[in-house]
Amino acid sequence: MSLNNKTILPGATIGIIGGGQLGRMMALAAKAQGFRVAVLEPTADSPCGQVADIEIIGAYHDREAISKLAAVSDVLTYEFENIDADTLQWICEQAYVPQGPELLAITQDRIKEKAMIRQAGIEVVPYAAIESMDNLLAKISSIGFPAVLKTARGGYDGKGQLVLKTFQDVSKAKALLDHGTCVVEKWIPFDKEISVIVTRKVDGETAFFPVGENIHVDNILHQTIVPARISIGLQLRAIEKAKQIADSLRLVGTLAVEMFVTEEGSIYINELAPRPHNSGHYTIEACATSQFEQHIRAICNWPLGSTELLKPAVMVNLLGEHLDSLYTEIPALPDWKIHVYGKKEPRHKRKMGHVTLLRETVEEALTEVEASPIWRTVKEKIGG
Repeated sequence: MSLNNKTILPGATIGIIGGGQLGRMMALAAKAQGFRVAVLEPTADSPCGQVADIEIIGAYHDREAISKLAAVSDVLTYEFENIDADTLQWICEQAYVPQGPELLAITQDRIKEKAMIRQAGIEVVPYAAIESMDNLLAKISSIGFPAVLKTARGGYDGKGQLVLKTFQDVSKAKALLDHGTCVVEKWIPFDKEISVIVTRKVDGETAFFPVGENIHVDNILHQTIVPARISIGLQLRAIEKAKQIADSLRLVGTLAVEMFVTEEGSIYINELAPRPHNSGHYTIEACATSQFEQHIRAICNWPLGSTELLKPAVMVNLLGEHLDSLYTEIPALPDWKIHVYGKKEPRHKRKMGHVTLLRETVEEALTEVEASPIWRTVKEKIGG
């Protein structure tokens, strides 16, 4: 079904492919605006399933299951990109999916993604597509060490990646290449990691959330600091790059653009995520409109909301190993905005929730977070 300016009104049902925490927060925003929510997820009682009106149990590539979702929904969206692109293409021909299939197909493949970013006129880190060990050996010299080898498809939170510091590390690459084509990227000695979350409608109306500064530990996002501790000029350049990408993609919905900033002030695009993003969770309390409400507005063809930052904020992820400490500390946590996602098993390194602190300055929020025993092991790793 082709894209159009169809407006979805309260009382309609929004179908979400994917039952994780992003779907949960998307569903809560949709229900606040008067929509019903249906979700497709392989397992029952998922984070999104717990708050949805209709829960359909089935694999993301199961065409019968996704047809059931489409049958009960007025509009479809998705909460993460690791769903079958062919299946999405197929359902787009039968149901209303404003985002379309192209964005997903591009962002599922790092090689296609980088080519698209270049086509939009934006610089990316030097890279090469790698299909074999011989191929890697032939191209690594031109890329140089250190470098990062990543699977072209799949992978998140550092999974599916290998840092290559010397030729001796190249022998470790076989395990990744056994999974399929990879991409090798030059290592960029960055000063900051930042992200821009952009939302765009079919008619081209576009809104940008404040630039977030991201701190990762063990390749998992630990903190997002807003406003980012970079100059206004760098923030404006980052937003302009996100706009170029959104316009080039004819984006509908929400896109997170992750970037590296070097000490010299250069900005490189790291990767894209075609949906609400972990680094945008602070928007729930810190902005006039959350990234989840904004996404619902975009796919339903409502005017986009204000993205004004109401107060400086720090968002901190809660992993499985942090929950016990959090529960012990709750009576002593004034004004902490606590989100727990409803996942059944609090595994080590698994994202189980997040907290957001709104304070007069980000320094005040950071000091409070660093004084908390909840993230003691994280502080040890980052030298706190």
